[in-house]
Order: sequence, then structure tokens, then C-alpha cells
Amino acid sequence: MTDVPLVLADGIVRRDPSRGQTLLQSTRFALDAGDRVAITGPSGSGKSVFLRALALLDPLDAGRIVWRGAPVARAAIPQYRRDVAYIRQRPALLDGTVEDNLRYPFELRAYRDVRFNREQAASLVAQAGRGNGFLDKLASELSGGEAQITALIRVLQLAPEVLLLDEPTASLDPESSHAIEGLVRAWFDAAPHARASIWVSHDAAQAARMSERHLTMKAGVLDEPAVASTHEEASR
Repeated sequence: MTDVPLVLADGIVRRDPSRGQTLLQSTRFALDAGDRVAITGPSGSGKSVFLRALALLDPLDAGRIVWRGAPVARAAIPQYRRDVAYIRQRPALLDGTVEDNLRYPFELRAYRDVRFNREQAASLVAQAGRGNGFLDKLASELSGGEAQITALIRVLQLAPEVLLLDEPTASLDPESSHAIEGLVRAWFDAAPHARASIWVSHDAAQAARMSERHLTMKAGVLDEPAVASTHEEASR
């Protein structure tokens, strides 16, 4: 690990373009390699706004996003989104099979240097507890949990360095939720000193399971409660 964060939000602000309301107050936040962060807070507090801003999916009204010490220029946004992947609550899948959906990113310009690996995809499917026929299943026939598993595998196969997970298990059954958690945990454990994640959740128990650093969001303000250092705790 180095002293340079993977992602730095440097005074970022987001406003509602139609009403002018500030959705995200000026925020400075650093995500280091090895971080597993959870964000909790009431609905409408700005959690999704913050994640989408970090992913550069929405325009910033102030501030900047810095990736590995360098501001992300407009031309570099596609590459940045390859490294910093956003997983939303309700995935958008294409018509066709699960495999068709997994193959789709490789048709995009940002991924033309890599090829779809069916064996890797099948391995991720197996990790999620799905059978051999899952890749051939039609997207239109998937349950909500299966659709989210497909969307997550579609991202994980591309080996991002950062995952931004926006309530990925909301409204899912316990089995699917555990499968999603397991996939994310395995992704992180494969390179624990190089990767990082932020998991937005309303479930305090899940937030505790999937993170080692807990932040809260309220009325567009991100807050990290003060936590005693390991050395301080050890000396007590």
C-alpha cells in the first residue's frame, strides 16, 4: 500500500439541476487500497448520489475525482469506469441469455483488449451457487436475485479495482443476498491489498459483515465517526 488513495473525492458537490437543491454537500473522502467501506443512512440522504458521483456517472457541480493521485480528465472517464465499477440496486439486462449479457462488455471500446472467458464466467456462476445451465438461461426468466448475480458477474469478470455497490441486495431473498456477498468477498480476497469496495446498505448487520470502515450519510453530508486506533485499543 502507498500513501496515495485509489480514489479521492476532493470537495465534490452535486445539485439537483432542475430545483437547484444541494444533494451532496462539499465532500472530501479518500478510499485506500484494502479499504472495505459501508455507508448507511436514511432513504434520500444522498448515498446513491455520492456513489454515482464517485463513479463519474453524473456531472459534478464542484470539486474533482482523483484516481491514483491524478485528476480524472474527461477523455479518461471510460478507463476510470473500467477500474471503478458501479453496481446499482436494479440491474439492467439485455435480451438474450445470461451468457449474452456477460459477453456484452467485450463489445465495448473500453474492453476491446480483452476477450470473454467462458470458463471464468462458469467459475463465477458456480461460486454463486448456480448450476451449469445458468449461462444458457434467458434474462427474461431470471428472478430478481438471479438478475443481480448476473449483473455482478458481468462486472467481476472484468477485474475492477474498486466496487461501488448501491444496495445490491435490497429486496432480494436471503439465498441470493448471501450469493452476492460471497462473490464480492471472493473478489476482494483475491487481491486484498490492491482492491477496495464501498457498500451502501440499510442492513446494519450486512454493513458490518461487508466492511471494516463505517460511514453515515444524512442530508447530503457524509460523516465518518471517530474510531480509536488499533494501538490505542491495544493499550487499554
